[in-house]
Amino acid sequence: MNKVILMGRLTKDPTYRLSRSANPTPIAQYTLAVDRKYKVQGQSETDFIICKALGKNADFVEKYLKKGMKIAIVGRLQVHISDNNGTRRYYTEVIVEEHNFAESKSSYQSINNNQANNELNGGSQTGDGFVPVNEDDDLPF
Repeated sequence: MNKVILMGRLTKDPTYRLSRSANPTPIAQYTLAVDRKYKVQGQSETDFIICKALGKNADFVEKYLKKGMKIAIVGRLQVHISDNNGTRRYYTEVIVEEHNFAESKSSYQSINNNQANNELNGGSQTGDGFVPVNEDDDLPF
């Protein structure tokens, strides 16, 4: 059985496109920041999981999900292998089958307001322990 359940926050607004097939399929992709349960030396660690939604799920993502939102997802793992000049690379992503909101709209809006205030004031962390990610940062994806 291949089943994944995750809860985290979107690191930036999702991307949305149509596939290049004869019957174009909507595809939405985003990265979910998921905190690990255990802390190392008092610091929590975060995993950044690439998530992809297809069809009606992609339409839902494009319409409702924005940077900073806390969501819970259910899906399956998919591994891609690519060969580049004899070097094999493995890419793992979650194909999302179900999206669930994990906080109220007012909570999300207050967190976004706090993030904006922190960025204006030079702060580096939101009230719930997440560090805002700038799109210019060198992230591993």
